[in-house]
Amino acid sequence: MSATYAQDFKENSGRMSQDLTHRAVIKKALNAYELKRDENRSKYLDWQEARQAAAEIKWEAINHLDRYLLEMTEKLEARGTKVFWAANAEEARNYVIQLSQEKKVKSIIKSKTMTSEEIHLNSALEKLGYDVIESDLGEYIVQLNDEPPYHLVFPAMHLTRTQIQAIFKNKLGSNTSDQPEELTMVARDIMRQKYLTADMGISGANFGVAETGMISITENEGNARLTTSFPKIHVALMGIEKVLPKLGDLALFLPLLATAGGGQQITCYNTMIGGPRQKEEVDGPEEFHLVLIDNRRTELLSDTEQRDALHCIRCAACLNVCPIFKSSGGHSYGTTYQGPIGSVITPHLRGLQDWKHLSSASSLCASCTDVCPVKIDIHHHLLHNRRNAVSQSPVWWEKILFIGFSAVTAFPSLFQASLKVARFFQPLHGFIKGSILDPARAWTQTRDLPEIPAKSFRQQWKQRS
Repeated sequence: MSATYAQDFKENSGRMSQDLTHRAVIKKALNAYELKRDENRSKYLDWQEARQAAAEIKWEAINHLDRYLLEMTEKLEARGTKVFWAANAEEARNYVIQLSQEKKVKSIIKSKTMTSEEIHLNSALEKLGYDVIESDLGEYIVQLNDEPPYHLVFPAMHLTRTQIQAIFKNKLGSNTSDQPEELTMVARDIMRQKYLTADMGISGANFGVAETGMISITENEGNARLTTSFPKIHVALMGIEKVLPKLGDLALFLPLLATAGGGQQITCYNTMIGGPRQKEEVDGPEEFHLVLIDNRRTELLSDTEQRDALHCIRCAACLNVCPIFKSSGGHSYGTTYQGPIGSVITPHLRGLQDWKHLSSASSLCASCTDVCPVKIDIHHHLLHNRRNAVSQSPVWWEKILFIGFSAVTAFPSLFQASLKVARFFQPLHGFIKGSILDPARAWTQTRDLPEIPAKSFRQQWKQRS
């Protein structure tokens, strides 16, 4: 299985990295993001102190997760919320499906939630005949195009206006221009009708607040508010790691998420939901269900070395600076969570041996660690995954190669002799470069091997002395 996933990634990333048009679209989008991110980051009194404070709050939350989750759920249940603890993706899907069947739901509208992508909820509901529509514009576009989100925050980043215009024409029969305002109005007209007829609204949760028993949703379009208030039933999906201890923590995390994720000071709509509609309230759902999803998160929690990967707030800042993501594209990863943080957590959530190749798809430049707003040591965790994968299942020929390499480098005279042999054979390498006979073919198909210097440093130093 791991060979299949790894081979798919290798083929897809290789193809996308050679697509210069695709790379230009991503570069343009991320350059604009970086300008706004740096502009708003400079408005902080001390950005590094903000990161440190956020890291400490998440450390407190994750290391006392049992206490804060119980505190949050008790207060939610006191206001009429039905909380379901899902051990895995199947349990989470089944709960939503059974609820839909019990309540005779026909139409479902969804707000953007990567957790639903993680548990493959849409496909499960659609197979049973439910009409499921995404309300976030980017998610709606990729849904029409029959593909998963390309990016954690910008699902349709890879598509140009002309491509979106073609999708709307083919799938919706729209004859509008490629102007963003007109395309948005087409989607808005459709959404408004869906809100009026939907029996169930499904959302994610950016944060959970233990102190007040609420979930927090932050967005730019206002669709999440409509999704969570118009239908009679609201179901929120939340990974157990999203909880924060206090309401005041949001004063730090909401602008931090907006700046790191979208280059904004703060997102347009920030909503707190603490239960179904109460007697004194005029709007809101009649039922509110919160599905808390483990799905192997507690296994990661038990790993004291890597549990801080659960601090992630899904801002995607690491994706936006990653040279591998920029070249390979989001879809090449073949999993819900792309980029550096996805390469760290996916092996934990879906199996280390099947997904270990993602941890090797990194330059280890540490840009991801430098920009992470909660200071996750991402590039070191990639190394941890590589080490753990080899420890679990050593590859015999790799083991022999490294034993040989360590033996050669341990003895200076042997190392010098190997350099002389390499200098002799390097000119001959030009005749087989890139062919099936080339032992370095994986590298030389697209690159040149570094030329070995005529004289080693030791030789030059000896002459100088």
